[in-house]
Amino acid sequence: MRFRTIAVIGAIATLALGLGYLFAGALMVGRWQIQSTDSVLLLCRRIGAFFLGLSVMFFLARSAPVSVARTALSAGTAVAFSLLALLGVYEFTAGHAGPGILVTVVIESIVALVCIRILFTERRAAVEG
Repeated sequence: MRFRTIAVIGAIATLALGLGYLFAGALMVGRWQIQSTDSVLLLCRRIGAFFLGLSVMFFLARSAPVSVARTALSAGTAVAFSLLALLGVYEFTAGHAGPGILVTVVIESIVALVCIRILFTERRAAVEG
């Protein structure tokens, strides 16, 4: 899969997540069987703003050539989504979240793996080229 494709998919996904957390935080955390208190909703709005920022970054970087900045975007995304997936598994096994979080864990894992694949593909192309 090419970086451009991943960047566009990432922009759309983070746009949806950002809008969801910003305007429907109770619904978003409800899928994980977490009570939507005022504190949780405050964090949801802040996370929503963060995801909207990521959406803009992915969209604007979609046509970027292979570069240090593009590698940084891919590596940062791989690390962040890997950690989110690991934390999701931990929260589920610790009983802090319901099984709905596992759907999120699968999506986060796929995004992380695709970003890692892009990093290795670009590295191999740089070594061979």
